[in-house]
Amino acid sequence: MDITAPCISSTVDEHGPITVYQTRTSLILSFDGQIYQSYMKLKDVHGLALGYTQAMMAGLLFIPHLQTATVMGLGGGSMVKCLLHRFPSVKVHAIESREEVVKVAKKYFHLPETDRLSIHIDDAEGYLKNTAAQSDVIFSDLYNAEGMEQLQVQSSYLRDCQKTLNRDGVLVLNICHAAPEMRAELGRLLALEFKNRLLSFEVDGGNTIVLAFKNEIPSLTSAELLARANRLEEEMNITMEPYAQQLSDALGR
Repeated sequence: MDITAPCISSTVDEHGPITVYQTRTSLILSFDGQIYQSYMKLKDVHGLALGYTQAMMAGLLFIPHLQTATVMGLGGGSMVKCLLHRFPSVKVHAIESREEVVKVAKKYFHLPETDRLSIHIDDAEGYLKNTAAQSDVIFSDLYNAEGMEQLQVQSSYLRDCQKTLNRDGVLVLNICHAAPEMRAELGRLLALEFKNRLLSFEVDGGNTIVLAFKNEIPSLTSAELLARANRLEEEMNITMEPYAQQLSDALGR
């Protein structure tokens, strides 16, 4: 369904359009005029307004002391802004191949200038091949106007993500707008590259969130998971308890 809100900015680069729409209460970034690439509430510019972005923060349930994070695909910068705002000591690497997207995020979506944020104008594959930086968590949300980037369904990409994680790190993948055969292939590759150290859960709207662990999945009881979820809800002003319950069920705790 086409986005019907008034357009306030439209830019075109070699990859296609980058359009910003404004409603009375929000800003929307889209690459195709249909799918929300980013969504920001004007009264909460550091918040996570889309349910699946809140759900991706479930990876933090397994990282008690977050120090470094990598975000693959900047968009309007929702996840980057939330991490920087809610965790005053965290350092974030944001990887974005389209320089015009970065400009739009800074101009319209309040992406901050801070020495805790490093923006890399590069594709995700190139960044991973060349970086020496390690992260506690990698958020991979790579999409274009056609849907999920094929890169997310490649052994080399998943292997490079695994190598870039710290010892107890977690790769968090958002899967949506992908054909069943693509989902199946991604599942097979994840099981291979992460040796079945995987958890996943469904989110309203059709998204699947996958957590892939570099090493063993931390041994947390249901009570411990829910306690961490409650703390995250307070720290980040997001919904987390239902996802913690799904993860607890998946762990059989």
